[in-house]
Amino acid sequence: MRLTRAIDTCWRRGHRVRLLENGEDYFARVFEAIDAAQREVLMETFIWFEDKVGIALKDRLVAAAQRGVRVHFLVDAFGSPDLSDEFLQELTTAGVQLRMYDRQPALMGIRLNVFRRMHRKLVAIDEAVAFVGGINYSADHLADFGPTAKQDYAVEVEGPVVADIVSFLRRAMVTRGTGERWEPDGAAESRASEGPADVCFLPRDNGRRSRAIEHAYRQAFRDARREIVIANAYFFPGYGFLRDLRGAARRGVKVQLIFQGEPDTPMALIAARWLYRYLVDAGVHIFEYCERPFHGKVAVIDEEWSTVGSSNLDPLSLSLNLEANVFIRDAAFARDLRGRLGVLIERHCKVVEPESVPRGRFWQPITRPLLFHVLRNFPQWAGWLPAHKPATTLVQPPDDADVAS
Repeated sequence: MRLTRAIDTCWRRGHRVRLLENGEDYFARVFEAIDAAQREVLMETFIWFEDKVGIALKDRLVAAAQRGVRVHFLVDAFGSPDLSDEFLQELTTAGVQLRMYDRQPALMGIRLNVFRRMHRKLVAIDEAVAFVGGINYSADHLADFGPTAKQDYAVEVEGPVVADIVSFLRRAMVTRGTGERWEPDGAAESRASEGPADVCFLPRDNGRRSRAIEHAYRQAFRDARREIVIANAYFFPGYGFLRDLRGAARRGVKVQLIFQGEPDTPMALIAARWLYRYLVDAGVHIFEYCERPFHGKVAVIDEEWSTVGSSNLDPLSLSLNLEANVFIRDAAFARDLRGRLGVLIERHCKVVEPESVPRGRFWQPITRPLLFHVLRNFPQWAGWLPAHKPATTLVQPPDDADVAS
């Protein structure tokens, strides 16, 4: 109950929200906002590649910094390990405050900093507009990348919750990159806005918000009355999550799940398929998206409640990685998201027929409770691994650089 009340208090009223699908939508809007920035650009991402998208972003940030805009950027060092010195120096020389999360050398060519990634994808510009979602800065989010281009989503938001996102990003840039000491902006709710949507910004950290996103999902499952649609790239949640999802299906809610049918990581599909029998036995409908790799992390319930963000529904996102989602209560936005997911189901997905799902070996009814016990307790056990607490490192410009003010 304590956490449920905490989630309830983060809702802000009066927002304009816009769903952005794939890199074509997302990069155009983010780049336009950076080009128009007058005071401040705050950004976080997991992946930033030195390809045509990454270079276009770099050029815009350099231009913004050179015209006097404060630019702060936090990038995960595991997700973005190959940025060249020249690329980084061009940013820092222009005055961009660039920080790397958990920057560590490889050991005999092996990167050991795999746990506790900074997996968020956040943008806030001039305290006026913010972007939240799952799209990284890489060309594989564009259709012209080819058959392995990713399918993904983000949301553009204007309104009071932008103040929460701004205060979170400012805090995260200077406190080890986690934002664990952040509290929502107390003045945010009073800021004028004319939009129809209620929005809640909810980060997941390894402190007191370690299960915040999971609990927001589960509360929505318990409140659902007609339909739940989840589209998530990596699905292997814990027992409580699955119990609430099955409970909704058993009381007559139509539950539809969209997973990767052509995964970029084969283990993602193997793990999800291990749960299929458990889900279809409760009446859950499962679809595998086979057009290209699915990278989204979205859900819509009763065409009223939606979420878009960076959090997968697997042990890494729910127990270790630093994540951020927005939760939205707005019928028009929910209908838009539901319609787009409906197109995926109808045109690009393979239906998983219940009779096609193997019953499994005789020993699975015995081992399944053990697995669910492990998943349920994984968040607290994960706190022991790894031993180090990742920190952020400010990337310094060359000693002889003429850094912009």
